[in-house]
Amino acid sequence: MPSWMNIAFTPSVKDVQARRGSREAYARKEATGTARTLIDDALAGFVAGTRSFYLATASRVGQPYVQHRGGPPGVLRVLDESTLAFADFSGNRQYITAGNLAENPLAMIFIMDYGTKHRVKLWGTAEVVENDRALIERLMPDLYDARAEAAIVFHLASWDTNCPQHIPQMIFAEEAAAFGKRIAVLEAENARLRGELEKIPHATGETQ
Repeated sequence: MPSWMNIAFTPSVKDVQARRGSREAYARKEATGTARTLIDDALAGFVAGTRSFYLATASRVGQPYVQHRGGPPGVLRVLDESTLAFADFSGNRQYITAGNLAENPLAMIFIMDYGTKHRVKLWGTAEVVENDRALIERLMPDLYDARAEAAIVFHLASWDTNCPQHIPQMIFAEEAAAFGKRIAVLEAENARLRGELEKIPHATGETQ
């Protein structure tokens, strides 16, 4: 099975690599590297916690388009070792992704975890499934207030990870709010303990 390098390293890419001095190193990796073509436990766990990802498609003539998708953890699901899927929520109704996939199934998913500074790239093909209500309902996150018009099913060809360099680290707003509440609780406990300490004679310098 082809690795992501066989997919991404087109002749023109290899020409640039040769000109800039990285072709030889990547040629060795192509010869000795192990293709990651299936979803292992580590990747499945990473996907399960995903709240935000990007889907890239292109039109028949190659015009690229990248669309952000998001929701609660579980918005992107692993169906089996070579298939992911997610509910296609109603949005601005431009349907650029759906139109692109109707004439060019090649697609890519890019997942960025800003909290842990990890990113994963997945190459494959995708299709829009409009008339399978059971699948669409299966892909809907629990208790999430959104309406799904279809499902998008992604068939994995290969995947790879990137280094964390230059990824800004962030936390979600609700996580920051939880930290703030925890800090307030700790500050109140600290004030209570200080008050108790001040009541002890030796702590205030008083003598019997």
